[in-house]
Amino acid sequence: MPLPLDRLKGSIPPLITPFRKGEVDYDTYARLVEFQIREGSHGILVNGTTSEPASLTTDERNRLVDVAIKTAKGRVPIVAATGSQSLWETKILTKHAADAGADALLIVTPYYTRPPQRGMVQYYLEVMRGIDTPWMIYHIPGRTAVSVTLDTVKELKEKSPGFVGMKHAVNDLDFVTECLAAVGRDFRIFVGLEDLSFPMMTVGACGLMNAVGNLRPKVLAEMCEAVWRGDLKTAQDLHYRLHGLNKAVFFETNPTPMKYMAKRLGIIPDNEHRLPMVPAMPELEKRLDKVLQDAGLLPREAAE
Repeated sequence: MPLPLDRLKGSIPPLITPFRKGEVDYDTYARLVEFQIREGSHGILVNGTTSEPASLTTDERNRLVDVAIKTAKGRVPIVAATGSQSLWETKILTKHAADAGADALLIVTPYYTRPPQRGMVQYYLEVMRGIDTPWMIYHIPGRTAVSVTLDTVKELKEKSPGFVGMKHAVNDLDFVTECLAAVGRDFRIFVGLEDLSFPMMTVGACGLMNAVGNLRPKVLAEMCEAVWRGDLKTAQDLHYRLHGLNKAVFFETNPTPMKYMAKRLGIIPDNEHRLPMVPAMPELEKRLDKVLQDAGLLPREAAE
């Protein structure tokens, strides 16, 4: 049965992909899923931008979905990011995730080609043909070079019954209000830019899909829950506790800072990337150590 919409909310971090000697470390990935569940995350996002999906094969992306679903065992929803620049590849990834039992799908706007809005509408309708799993747009024009308009959101809502929301990774708070006013307050908008987490939730976003959740999952989950119960003072305090880490995510292209900090904190055993992504240089490492120290996650002597 489709996932009830009231379960598709909260902090759903996009997990990093651990590598070991150039290969995906699926055992560590399963442990990352368990870590998120233990820390109170409300779901898991597989193959988001933070996972370096462009460097993964289709088979690797599909297997990560399988590992997440098998590990979670229904305890939290699994959202599978299944988009690519290719319609063919997106259809393969989307069908696999749906058949495997993913609770929802997140499909990035097709990047590089910069399609017109009418092309994007047709693209999404074709991808979801014959699939009834709830799905969302991944709106991240800083990576894809294409934006989604309000008219496109409205048309997809009318033509695709399974279209339930969007990950909004854009510095545009007003667009959230416009979407919710146009298509209904139950439209699931997840915040994709760390520093907008608290303000965007206060105007109606239902949750977060933030890379920093790889490091501080409990704090992100607590912030969501504080907003839900109307305790905005607590939510604001948590927002400021996360400020330094939120900024650090973008010291260099994500997930380079994220993976260094995760390794530094013992969350992953190896700080490996696949080209063209590369590990942090020593100067960046020092900056990130200082952020971890200021956040109380790294002892002062360890950062010096």
